[in-house]
Amino acid sequence: MVDKEVKDKISEIFENKEKITKALSDAVNEALLQHKKASNPVVSWEDGKIVSIQPEDIVVEDKK
Repeated sequence: MVDKEVKDKISEIFENKEKITKALSDAVNEALLQHKKASNPVVSWEDGKIVSIQPEDIVVEDKK
């Protein structure tokens, strides 16, 4: 059973939608950057179809 302190901390984290959005955006950006650097394509869903995006076409921000 999860204690009250843990539940309170989880609730506190989920209240900050901006932080959650930024963390998810940063994680996606990092994953795309890793694919691009490794010359691996990524798969995406566009207009109801699965598409493969080649490494040279991956748009990503290198924050380093």
